[in-house]
Amino acid sequence: MINSSAGRLYVVATPIGNLGDLSARARDILQSSALIAAEDTRHTGALLKHCGIHTPMVSLHEHNELERTPDLVARMRAGAAIALVSDAGTPGISDPGFGLVRAAAAAGLAVTAIPGPCAAVAALSIAALPTDRFCFEGFLPARSAARRARLEELASEPRTLVFYESPHRVHGMLEDCAGSFGPTRLAAVAREITKLHETVYHGSLEELARRAGAEADFSRGEIVVVIAGAPPAERAAAGADGHGGALDRALKPLLAELPLKQAARLAALIAAVRDNEAYRRALELKQQAT
Repeated sequence: MINSSAGRLYVVATPIGNLGDLSARARDILQSSALIAAEDTRHTGALLKHCGIHTPMVSLHEHNELERTPDLVARMRAGAAIALVSDAGTPGISDPGFGLVRAAAAAGLAVTAIPGPCAAVAALSIAALPTDRFCFEGFLPARSAARRARLEELASEPRTLVFYESPHRVHGMLEDCAGSFGPTRLAAVAREITKLHETVYHGSLEELARRAGAEADFSRGEIVVVIAGAPPAERAAAGADGHGGALDRALKPLLAELPLKQAARLAALIAAVRDNEAYRRALELKQQAT
C-alpha cells in the first residue's frame, strides 16, 4: 500500500545528447524536488546549470547505491520528494537506480516515472528493423569468449535484439555477432543519437563488421546495435538441437568430409549434445540435402 503522507521517488529521464529533449515536466520535477540522486553529480550539474536549476544533489552510482539507498528511503518517508537521474536517458536501463526504485516500492513509497529519452528505444525506432517485438540485452560481456557464449544463446531468438556497446569493442562485437548469427543477418548501428554527428549504419552483420574495422568514425561516440531476430528457417534448425544452432554448424562441414556416424559423433562432442541427438540431426540434414 502506498503511503500518501510520505514523499516520493521520481524516476526522471534526461537527454541522451540534445539538451532540448528535456521535457517541461522533467524540468519542473528537477526544480521542485528536495534532492536529486545523480549517477555523476558533475555531469548532472552541467544539465542543471543549463536549465538554471539549483536543487541539491547526491551521487548514486553502482559503487555506492547499496550504501546510500537506506538514507534516501528515510528522507522520502519523512516527506521529501527525490528525483533519480542517470548521466543520460532513463535511470535503471543499463544505468544505476534499480536498487533505489525497488527499495522505495518495498517501503510503500510512490514511485513515479517522468518518461523521456532512452537510447535503446530511440535506436530501435530508426533502425528499419521489426519493432513489434524486441528484447533489450544491454551490454554484452567484454571478453570475446564470454560474449560469443551469450550470442550463441541468442542465435535463435526471434525478436529484434537491442544492445549497447562501447566504441572500442563494437568491431569485435559485430564480428562475433556475424559468427554466431550468420553474416547475412540484417542489423543497424546507431551512434551519437540526437547529437551533431548522429549516424545510422544499415546492412548485414558482415558488412557492418567490415565498416567498423575500416571507418574511424564508426567507432566513435555512444553506440546502440540493433539486430534482426532469427528468421523461421534458422529457428527451426536451432530447435532441432536446442543449442542455438551450434550442432548444425558443427555437422554441416563434418558431413561434407566424413561418414555420417563419425560426423555425428564428433559434432556431439563439439556441440556438447548426446550422440543420439547428433545422429538424428545428421540424418535429417542428409535427407534435406538429397
